[in-house]
Amino acid sequence: MRFLFERDTWQEVYDSLTKNKLRSALTMVGVWWGILLLIGLLGSARGLENSFNRLFGSFATNSVFVWAQSTSKPFKGFQEGRLVQLKISDAKKIEENVDGIEFVVPRNQSQALVVHKFLSGTFGVNGDYPLLDKVQKKKMIQGRFINQTDIDEKRKVVVISEEIYKQLFDKDAEMIGEYIQLNGMNFKVVGMFENGNQNMGPTSDMHIPFTTFQQIYNMGENIGWMMITGKPEYDISQIEADAKLILRNLNKVHPEDNRAFGSFNLGKEFAKVTGFLTGMQFLTWFVGIATLIAGVFAIGNILLITVKERTKEIGVRRALGATPFEIKRQIVVEAVFITILAGLFGIISGGWILIALDAAFGHGDEAVIVNASVSISVVFVALIILIILGTLIGLIPAFKATSIKPIEALREE
Repeated sequence: MRFLFERDTWQEVYDSLTKNKLRSALTMVGVWWGILLLIGLLGSARGLENSFNRLFGSFATNSVFVWAQSTSKPFKGFQEGRLVQLKISDAKKIEENVDGIEFVVPRNQSQALVVHKFLSGTFGVNGDYPLLDKVQKKKMIQGRFINQTDIDEKRKVVVISEEIYKQLFDKDAEMIGEYIQLNGMNFKVVGMFENGNQNMGPTSDMHIPFTTFQQIYNMGENIGWMMITGKPEYDISQIEADAKLILRNLNKVHPEDNRAFGSFNLGKEFAKVTGFLTGMQFLTWFVGIATLIAGVFAIGNILLITVKERTKEIGVRRALGATPFEIKRQIVVEAVFITILAGLFGIISGGWILIALDAAFGHGDEAVIVNASVSISVVFVALIILIILGTLIGLIPAFKATSIKPIEALREE
C-alpha cells in the first residue's frame, strides 16, 4: 500500500486526467449520474416514508376501525335497511372471542359549542377511555390525558387540542385548571395535545371521559364505533373478518350482509404503502447500480483508449524494469480514482438536490416529502460499490497494457 502515498503515483494519475480534460470529464458523467440518481431517489423515498409515518404516526398501525350502518338484507324478521347500533357489550364480546386482539377501544363523538370567557367555537368532542392513548398516541404539550379515575368518577374534565387553545385562550395564557363550557356545562381543562392529522378518521378536538360522555349525551350502552388493534404477529384482515362475524351474530344480521358494518383497515392500507415504498427502494437500487455499471464501463472504454495512446510510454517503463504488476496497479489506481471522484461529485450533487426538495416540499402540514435524506451507511455502501466496480473495470485495460511485449511497445508509432 506504500505506493498510494508516493508522489509519482498521483503525478501520473494527474497527468493522465489533464492530458485530455474534456474526455476525462465526460468519462465521469456516467458514474456521477448513477450516484446522483441513487442518492436522489433513495432520499426521496425516505422523505415519502417519513411523510407517511407522520400521517399514521400516532396510530397503532395493526388496527381496524369498525362502525355500524344499515342492513342490506332481511334476516330473522327484520327488514332490509334496518339501522344497526353498536353497544359496549359488542366490544367486550369481540375482545373475549377473537384471537390475536390486543385492544378494543369503544368510542363516541359529537359536536359541542365551547365557550371560554367571551370566545366560543364549535368543535368535535370525543368520549374516550385512557386506553386510546396506547393505540392513538397523543403528543401532550401540557398536562395529562384521561385517566381511570376520571372514568370511574365520571369527572367533567377535558383534554383539548392546541388549535382550541389558540382560538379560545389568550397567547401564553395558562389553561391547565381553567374551566370551559361544553354545551353550557363546565369542564376543567387537564391537558393539551398537539394537533394530529385531521384526515385519519374523525377529528379529535377534545377528549372527555367515556362515562361522562355517555351520561351527558344520554348514550346508555350505545357507542359510535370501535378501534380494534391486533397483536403484531396476527393478520389484522383476519381479525377484521372475525370481529364482523361476531357483530353480525350479536345484532341478528344476515351472514352475507356486507353493508351492515363499515370498516377501515389501517393495517391493510399501511401494508400497501410500505410495500410500495419497499418496491420503490428496490427499483432505485436497481436503476442506480445499473447506471453505475454503465458509467464504469464507459470509464473502462476510455482507459483502453488511454492505454493505446500510452503504449510507447508503457514500453519504456517495461524496458526500464517496471514489472507487469506495477503497470496493472497504476492503471487500476487511475480507474478507482476516477470512479470515486465522479461518485463523490454525485453524492454532493444528490445531497444538494435533497436539500432543495426538503426546502420546496418538506414544510407545513401538507408536506409531501419530509426530511428527504439518506443514511451514512447508504453512502458508504455506494462508495464500496464504486471501489469494487472501479477495480474490476480497471483490470481490463490493465491486462491489455501488460499483454504487449516491451520491444513491440517501443516500436509503436
